Amino acid sequence: MKNRLEELRRARGVRQEELADALGVSRQTIGSLENGRYNPSILLAFRIARYFGMQIEDIFIYEEESK
Repeated sequence: MKNRLEELRRARGVRQEELADALGVSRQTIGSLENGRYNPSILLAFRIARYFGMQIEDIFIYEEESK
């Protein structure tokens, strides 16, 4: 799953540490999300979307795997 988290965070001038504190997660979690190494729980995805005032689908891009 791709996401726009780093792009949105940088556009608002927010550091990874600040975003992590606001969301109640570690800075490492934010880094892993931004690098695509970690997919958020649905609750974390909602918190991120609310933080940015956006819909989940505007931040996280789901791409179906071809079979």
